[in-house]
Order: sequence, then structure tokens, then C-alpha cells
Amino acid sequence: MSIDVPAPLLEALRSARRIVAFTGAGMSAESGIPTFRDRGTGLWSRFDPQTLATPEAFMRDPEMVWAWYEWRRRKVAHARPNAGHEALAQLAAAPQVERLSIVTQNVDNLHERAGSASVVHLHGSIFSPRCFDCSAPFTLQSVGDFDPQQPPVERLAPPRCPHCGGPIRPGVVWFGEMLPEQAWTEALQLAAEADLMLVIGTSGLVQPAASLPAATRAEGGRVAVINPDPDAHAHASDLYWPVTAATGLPALLTPAASH
Repeated sequence: MSIDVPAPLLEALRSARRIVAFTGAGMSAESGIPTFRDRGTGLWSRFDPQTLATPEAFMRDPEMVWAWYEWRRRKVAHARPNAGHEALAQLAAAPQVERLSIVTQNVDNLHERAGSASVVHLHGSIFSPRCFDCSAPFTLQSVGDFDPQQPPVERLAPPRCPHCGGPIRPGVVWFGEMLPEQAWTEALQLAAEADLMLVIGTSGLVQPAASLPAATRAEGGRVAVINPDPDAHAHASDLYWPVTAATGLPALLTPAASH
């Protein structure tokens, strides 16, 4: 089914040389990855995700937190990039695009799996765990033949760091933690240099990441929000298109949008 891209967005896209796609949980939701607003299913339906995604929760009950994240990692590993992820990778190769960078709040690596090369992870990656005590990186075993429908377990002891013996934690940014300094600095620079920022599938409520569109506008760039939720950052955008990523982004690849 074809879909018409709003004319002002087409115009902005045609003239943009440096594009930033700022993506959030709504984009991954179309690949079957639930957002933090969604209650879990089965075993985890009894738990609020925001109470598990904190350093305090890990210190209090590392076996429960690790079990939840291991269940999430295995589910995410079996998810597949959707048409929106693939469209962004293809848009980066368009003749008029000098640079397309992705700044994401997602931890699932779906952008990379779709073929995008320039990805800044503001909230880390669920596939890059590290030691809770000394921060040394840790390599997890492959999920292999894991069945994503397999019932989760409520408790699972985290591996131990081979360097200091501390517990291994997920390599994501938890509530109450600072964003990685290098990633944040790079994201701010890309936002300031962008002719066009596409804000895709994010509520625009989580600070400081929510301030990135303002950095683009402050330097004369334009901001387009692509999200079916009319409350999602529309107040801070020049353009608003109420459509999902998997539906709207492929339409940006049409001949009309690329010359």
C-alpha cells in the first residue's frame, strides 16, 4: 500500500544533507519488542519494569534483575528489524545525503542488524554487559537455539567478572544513571550539525535526550516528528507526521523523495 509523504517533509528531506534519526521504543515495538510502558507477560506481568531497571534493584536482588534482563536479551535477539529500520539504512545511501546518523534510546541493536553503520547508543546495549564493580566488559554466550516462547525463570545468578569477581550487570543505562558521556557528546554534536532531525517513535519525555531536537533547531535545522501519538514531541517540531516508522519511513525512499 502506497502512502503519501507530507509535502513539507518531502521538501525538507530533499534539501537535507546531514540527517539525524532520533529513535525510541516505538520503533522497536513494531518488531515485537514491548516498551517500558507495556506490562510484561506471564511471569513478569507481576512486576513494574521501572522497579527492576535501577542500580538499587540490582544491588537488592541481582538474581531477579539478571533473570529479567536475560529473558529480555533472548527475546530481543530473536526479534527482526522492521521496514522502518531497513528504510533508514537505505536512506543513508541516497545520493543527496552526505551523512545520516542514528541516535537511539533503544538497546536492541536492531539498527545495526538492519545495516545502519553510524549508530549512537544513548542508553547502551543489552548485548554489551559489564562488571557492576569494575566496569570491565563481559562477553555473554550466544542465545543459540533458545526458544523465545520458553517460559522465563524468576531468578538467575549473574555471571562473575573474570577480573575482579564482581557480578555482571546489563550494559544498559538504568533509571537514575547518567548517559554515557562520549555518546551524549557525540549525539549533541550530530544534532547541532543536522539540517534535518527525524524524531521517530519516542515520546520526547526522557531527559536529557529529549533536548536533542532543540539543539537541531537552535542551529537552524528542522525537526520532523514521525509518530502516531499526537502528544509525542509535536510541540517541539517543525513538521509532524502521524504514522508509524514501519509504515512511513519506507515512503521516504520513493523517487519523489530522493531528488
